[in-house]
Amino acid sequence: MRAIILLAIIAVASCHVTVSENELKNKVINHELIDLINNDMKPTWTAGVNDKFKDITVEEFQTYLGALPTPKKVLDSMPKMLHMENIQLPENFDLRDAYPQCESLKEIRDQSTCGSCWAFGAAETMSDRICIHSKGKLQTRISTEDILTCCKSCGFGCNGGYPFAAFEFWANHGVVTGDSYGDNEYCRPYAFAPCEHHTTGKYQPCGESQPTPACKKTCVDSYSKSYDEDKIYGSAYSIRENENAIMTEIYKNGSVEAAFTVYSDFPTYKSGVYRHTSGGALGGHAIKIIGWGVENGTKYWLVVNSWNEDWGDKGTFKILRGENHCGIEGEVVAGIPKLGGLEFLDA
Repeated sequence: MRAIILLAIIAVASCHVTVSENELKNKVINHELIDLINNDMKPTWTAGVNDKFKDITVEEFQTYLGALPTPKKVLDSMPKMLHMENIQLPENFDLRDAYPQCESLKEIRDQSTCGSCWAFGAAETMSDRICIHSKGKLQTRISTEDILTCCKSCGFGCNGGYPFAAFEFWANHGVVTGDSYGDNEYCRPYAFAPCEHHTTGKYQPCGESQPTPACKKTCVDSYSKSYDEDKIYGSAYSIRENENAIMTEIYKNGSVEAAFTVYSDFPTYKSGVYRHTSGGALGGHAIKIIGWGVENGTKYWLVVNSWNEDWGDKGTFKILRGENHCGIEGEVVAGIPKLGGLEFLDA
């Protein structure tokens, strides 16, 4: 096992975002900031009130930010995916269009009040890649719950974790299947239900931030396989901080997980290509990238979030591409699923 867990205390200290007590009590959705962005700054994106975070404080919002930055020493020692061939890449690409048979690509999950974004980005990426690499034959889902609760070297559960460590866990120990809360079609569904913060919607109200559930190495009673029988394995690697390398990886192998710094204007994102416009840093967040494109002359990454479809553009957003904006290109990770020894796509 790599030195991630030994460096955890150092990493937590280095990623800690200093926010004053007064700022923590402020509402995360700032109407004056929204007006300033839309009317005066003329950015490449539109700000607005997302019902998901309509009346919560900055302190409450930070429970959704759980990506811890992997120390540089560990990043440098990671296996790298190197694409030597020169592929002609399209100007716009969306995995949902390229693989319409893959149902996991159409899902928007909800991490609820747990800082499990790092586990969501990993589980969603693994699920997509299993479908893509099996050419649609396997439509299973990888369990966020299993990664969140059983990967002890990944970090601190609902208090944050390392995206790359989730893929190492997949490679070394395997991960069972599982989807959203209450979905017993798979081995280990997520423990927390989708929720709404201080607003009326189709989900139940959110409560307090959640503690990390226990690691239970059993499947739900209705599932036909045992925990050990259900495990799926894959590899783990990072993609170098290079726009073309990341695009090639997505084009060839599927979704990737990435992490970036969230600033106080980001919770107000509604549409367009996000570019940090105003406000300080609130923390790190992990997500899934499923494509790229160009909008009104601005290059972007197409990203799936884990804050349910009430946030942003039906749960997705676009962010500036090619400039490592907010660190989005600095820690991109993925892996190739091992499907009964069969290689459906070249790595």
